[in-house]
Amino acid sequence: MNRMIRRSTLILPVNIPRFVEKAYQRGADAILLDLEDAVPWAEKENARRLVKGSIPLAAKGGAEVGVRINKDPQWLSLDVEASVYPGLDGIALPKTESAEEVRSLEALVEKMEKQRGIKPGHIQFSILIETPRGLLKAQEIATASPRIESMSIGPEDYCLELGVEPSADGSEIFYAISWIVTVCKPVGVRPMGMLGSIGGFRDLEAFERSVRRARQLGCEGASCIHPDQVAVINRVYTPEEDKVAFARRAVEAFEEGVRKGTASVNLDGKMVDIPVYNRAKLILARAEAIAAVEKRKAEALARIK
Repeated sequence: MNRMIRRSTLILPVNIPRFVEKAYQRGADAILLDLEDAVPWAEKENARRLVKGSIPLAAKGGAEVGVRINKDPQWLSLDVEASVYPGLDGIALPKTESAEEVRSLEALVEKMEKQRGIKPGHIQFSILIETPRGLLKAQEIATASPRIESMSIGPEDYCLELGVEPSADGSEIFYAISWIVTVCKPVGVRPMGMLGSIGGFRDLEAFERSVRRARQLGCEGASCIHPDQVAVINRVYTPEEDKVAFARRAVEAFEEGVRKGTASVNLDGKMVDIPVYNRAKLILARAEAIAAVEKRKAEALARIK
């Protein structure tokens, strides 16, 4: 499984050129070109024609580029054919409800990779669970294909299926996100999301609280629909400098303790034992991976200038 860092994914309708043209400036780790909910039915065919040319535009700033396709059988294969070109990194499958759906998508993508000279297995899948039926099958879905790199709850559609409106604290999807995290972690799939609505792009404080609640449950990144939300997600899913500094000191102190024959040391009045040491190493690894992502984006922007 791919364990690269992807804190923020900016979703935008591929049929609105000004959004696509400016996407590379937004600072997102990934850009998701939408063929699904953000595109009206009458615009689907036109949007499909725009995907190939939009991929390199969205990638200009060093972000990974994906496409969210339609699950509807009459559109899915057409969307895949229009999307799988060199430069594409991933496909988001919405409203996933079975492992069979994932394997069918995998077969289509594999065929297109061969036809278009793309490295086999390069294109990965982001799985969106947006119904209780899908949640019940989440464990099977998460292991349906080695291409699956992330899984998330679609809060708006999931709440619609529950017959409730999204609340400020996201209590109605607490169980769903917790279960997704539990399912994903053992198999190396990244759980993504927020504990609240994705739609409140004006109230950034409330949005940040939603993202922080999901991070505390174990999520590793989130999607958004407005450029202003990108910086919030990137900040929340980046370890704070003081935590990185403490983690570095904790690793050094613990390893020095091991050399002296103990697996538990005192650091600033806090015990550093094996779990704390391992958590510190994870923080340092994440900080290093994020630095690599930021370097990639900065170098890409520098080449444009």
